[in-house]
Amino acid sequence: MIPNYRFRILFLLIWGMIIVVPALFSVAASTPEKGGVNPRSDVWRAVRRGEAGYTAVHSEAHKVLIHAQGQLWRDIRNGPIASISPWVLSGVLAAIALFFMIFGRDKLEEPRSGVMLHRFSFGERTLHWYTATLFILLAVTGLSMLFGRAVLIPVFGQRGFSAYMQAGMFVHNISGPLFLAGILVEFVIWVKDNIPKKMDIVWFKNMGGLTGHGPHPHAEKVNGGEKAWFWLMTLAGAAVGITGVVLDFPIWGQTRQVMEIAHAVHVTVAVLFVAASFGHIYVGTIGAEGTFEGMWRGKVDAVWAKQHEDLWYEKKMKEKKRALRLPDDIPII
Repeated sequence: MIPNYRFRILFLLIWGMIIVVPALFSVAASTPEKGGVNPRSDVWRAVRRGEAGYTAVHSEAHKVLIHAQGQLWRDIRNGPIASISPWVLSGVLAAIALFFMIFGRDKLEEPRSGVMLHRFSFGERTLHWYTATLFILLAVTGLSMLFGRAVLIPVFGQRGFSAYMQAGMFVHNISGPLFLAGILVEFVIWVKDNIPKKMDIVWFKNMGGLTGHGPHPHAEKVNGGEKAWFWLMTLAGAAVGITGVVLDFPIWGQTRQVMEIAHAVHVTVAVLFVAASFGHIYVGTIGAEGTFEGMWRGKVDAVWAKQHEDLWYEKKMKEKKRALRLPDDIPII
């Protein structure tokens, strides 16, 4: 047997090693090198710079422990974008309201003739309302994601907002590619009528006659304002659509930085797109009498066509006279 005093000495040595040795390692690890620099500081500086480490997971950016530039993206998203966007949207709405108060509705200058001219086919109108519906869904859900924490949580509470945004994000992500496809089809169908011409410059100088000063400028089937909306819709729709696909489907090896840039572009262009759409919606509904009928029913009164798109009106009148076998000098209305 081990004598009692020797057992005590052995017991003290073992526990001394268990307690003292780890303590020594801890002190050594925390002792600064010459010059007072903690060696672990260099390690964490490297981590903050985004230097890659090692991981058994083979996936994009999994070797980076701290993605420091993500905070920069967050500051931009929650800073300038989220703070300036409400002023842009409310400013455009205020400008439209002021314009309406000053100039009022652009009414038909003559009584309706009852002669209806075919303007848009059923397929064209279906395509328009298809993209318009998706645009509204994308605008509502997108703005909810941008401003929801500040605006909707106080109204619906965290649980209500969470449930709403789960459905909203699903609708947003599904609607985006479908909207992009609709924009592409609209471009193919309507680009031929939206080539800019010199008469469009005159249209903008006279504000399309919406101010009531001077005669309405000449226009074909698509006037200068409609052409401007077409090209804005095409370019902005392509920008938000493509960046949205990049964010929706991270399957092409795009880096986090690419997705952060795509998100910033996506949100900025989307807000400007929504702001511009207010003007399009205004003119197409209460801004100009008879305009909404063209896209809703597919036909417009001849008086509307004569007032807003006189060159197209003259072309349609000649077609009607030829169909009725009437001389060109006999007016229909």
